Amino acid sequence: MHVRTQLGLLIAVMSAGFGVVSHAQAAKSSAKMSAKPRVFFIEPKNNATVSSPVHMKFGSEGVKIEAVPPGDVTTTRPGVAHYHVGIDENCLPAGKTIVKGTPSWVHFGDGKDVFDSQMTPGKHKLSVQLGDDLHNTLPKRLQ
Repeated sequence: MHVRTQLGLLIAVMSAGFGVVSHAQAAKSSAKMSAKPRVFFIEPKNNATVSSPVHMKFGSEGVKIEAVPPGDVTTTRPGVAHYHVGIDENCLPAGKTIVKGTPSWVHFGDGKDVFDSQMTPGKHKLSVQLGDDLHNTLPKRLQ
């Protein structure tokens, strides 16, 4: 008989660096694609105690989430982004490339907004950040 062990994990959730706006500002401008983009965790909630695998769900406003086009991408699409999750990482400044293959950054170039991750017991910090088609973090204002 296989017994599943639940691991206690305390997750401190850090919503995305650049483009995070207050709830009042987001409500006022969420319909405008030229507004500041806002990205956030839907799950888990900040300071949640969870078990592994940790289920994550992301949300955004003021930006269109789409998969990165196939092939050798050389340009970006204005107002379009995809998610990146940092595990025990802070968000990066605007314009920085989130390097693919870095174990602490998970790329969602396929446009997905959910993820399950095995994590060790203990306290962890999760960061969600928007990246363009070249995996560069978004500036505070989209074109």
